[in-house]
Amino acid sequence: MGKLQSKLKYSTYKYSRPDGIIEERVPAKTLQEYSPAHVDSVSVVAALRSDLCVSGGKDKTVVAYNWKAGNVVKKFKGHEREITKITCASQSDVFFSASRDRRVLMWDLHSSAQPLQQLAGHAMVITGLAVSPDSSQLCSGSRDNTLLLWDVGRGQCVERAAVSRNLVTHLCWVPREPYILQTSEDKTLRLWDSRGLRVAHIFLTKQHIQTYCEVSEDGHKCVSCSSGFEGEGCEATLWDLRQMRNPICEYRGHFQTVASCVFLPRSLASMPMIATSSHDCKVKIWNQDSGACLFTLSLDGSGPLTSLAVGDTNSLLCASFNRGIHLLRVDQNQGLKLWQVAAF
Repeated sequence: MGKLQSKLKYSTYKYSRPDGIIEERVPAKTLQEYSPAHVDSVSVVAALRSDLCVSGGKDKTVVAYNWKAGNVVKKFKGHEREITKITCASQSDVFFSASRDRRVLMWDLHSSAQPLQQLAGHAMVITGLAVSPDSSQLCSGSRDNTLLLWDVGRGQCVERAAVSRNLVTHLCWVPREPYILQTSEDKTLRLWDSRGLRVAHIFLTKQHIQTYCEVSEDGHKCVSCSSGFEGEGCEATLWDLRQMRNPICEYRGHFQTVASCVFLPRSLASMPMIATSSHDCKVKIWNQDSGACLFTLSLDGSGPLTSLAVGDTNSLLCASFNRGIHLLRVDQNQGLKLWQVAAF
């Protein structure tokens, strides 16, 4: 199926909130409506390469989607319950999906629609998934308080670690390092050493559940996100992985749980920037060093924004509860702007 074309120009208008903050809003009629990726809420989206993303959600299906052409490339079915996490192997068309069915499935874009491997070992829903930089190992985490380390080639669990009350919310592998970053419902951020799967460092405990984490491309810094309500909590926190005692910056301005964050690549941003998405239907771009909010895009009617990924040099992909996946464009030609181009 192809895309439905819209010839209207991408116009925006500004909205002044009662607290004085200016938000940029895009009228829905200016958007291109692509063929939908899913028939229900989308839980997660990840970039596979510069024109393809993979996503999963409540319809139990993993979808590879060409967001530049506006069509589904392939659908992968094998999970029995909602998809919770997806992670992609570096410089490869291989990716992994995790589900509430307590399994991890391994897929290849160019093979059959059947999973290459099925990894089962958790007692509860899998809520964290990260693949090593060389794609030889996979780490999974769950609400059962455990992390499992898998040998991808053999499809076997080689390490298991459990920490009391460590309800995993997300996992992220540090580039070029044997370390794994992990957020938890116990309000902590942990750094694990994959060599023996032991806790290498526990960061300063936050005041709210830590929902998500992301590591910069150079592996020097990371961001964690907090749950919250009515502006209490709802922040993202920047940490330096070379000196992990205290956070170096906080990004405050969301009014509900911050569900996802990404470092914008240098090719996309003229200065170090971070983007966040929240249950308050807003995507914000921040100055990484000062913590200043540079731009806010309101995706009204989309429901909670569940996942955020960098598409290419000027695009972001944002998954939502009500409106599928949003294609966002970042432009700095005449000052920083972020607007929605399409929905699928």
